[in-house]
Amino acid sequence: MIKKISKLTMIALLMGAILAMGAVGCQSRLSPQNKVEFDDWGVDWNGYNPNVNPPQIGEGLTPEITVPNNGGQESEVPPSEVIPTTNPVSYTAMIKSATNNLNVRSAPSTGGQVLGMLDKGDMVRYEGLQNGWYKTVYKQKTAYIYAGNNYADVVYMKQGSDKVESVISVGEELLGYPYVWGSQRYHWGNGKLNSSFVQGQYDCSALMQYMFYKGAGVLMDLNTRTQVLQGKKVALADLQRGDVMFFTNDSRYAYSGVERVGHVALYLGDNYILHTASDHAVIEEISAKRWSYFIVAKRFI
Repeated sequence: MIKKISKLTMIALLMGAILAMGAVGCQSRLSPQNKVEFDDWGVDWNGYNPNVNPPQIGEGLTPEITVPNNGGQESEVPPSEVIPTTNPVSYTAMIKSATNNLNVRSAPSTGGQVLGMLDKGDMVRYEGLQNGWYKTVYKQKTAYIYAGNNYADVVYMKQGSDKVESVISVGEELLGYPYVWGSQRYHWGNGKLNSSFVQGQYDCSALMQYMFYKGAGVLMDLNTRTQVLQGKKVALADLQRGDVMFFTNDSRYAYSGVERVGHVALYLGDNYILHTASDHAVIEEISAKRWSYFIVAKRFI
């Protein structure tokens, strides 16, 4: 026997079906395969230290996107459900000395050979944590720095392009090598190798030439006064990681033209440079005095 359904009951059933269809529509738009796992933001830490909080990533989000609904019309997605559309910023982990005369050792113990020392603020590449010691590379060798309080910290620097990071990586492995004025160049400015080149001996321009050739195949000339004529000039407001900075020095301060150029360094960001100073290859902050000697920045990549 067929039971009659009142008009009021029929309306209620139809309303329930419409609401159910709407729920399915919302569910499909937020289905698991469309969700974004924001805790997996793909940052390259080069050996991330789990005891150090990474920087907050707030870039790479589109403020408003739309998706089709069941009716074929476009509907706005709430800001809380916006998905990343570009890769987040990548960072390089660095060990920053918190004291002067910080030993860099050949093994993760006080019995390891001292390979060199860092001054306060100097940085080297972070490659991991082993038995309470930071692992790094120094003079092209695996090296260690004590990770105790008030000795060193892990900090993060924004990365540049792949070519820029390749050049920087070459330079990081040369940190600690002594400054040798007038050292032999790796090549003669045209890519032809110099058979008299000595590994581990660099002045400022020899170091830049070696880094750019080994890291990116870029040919730089033989000294600062010819290198400064190469590359594309960069305004200070546009200075980027991987740009080359040229300075004068005490002995050339009164000169004019290219003869005033007496030093070159690679800019890393956050007021840091990688260069061969008067003692050895180092990553350090640009001092106020060095800024007073600044002449021009050039981009080679």
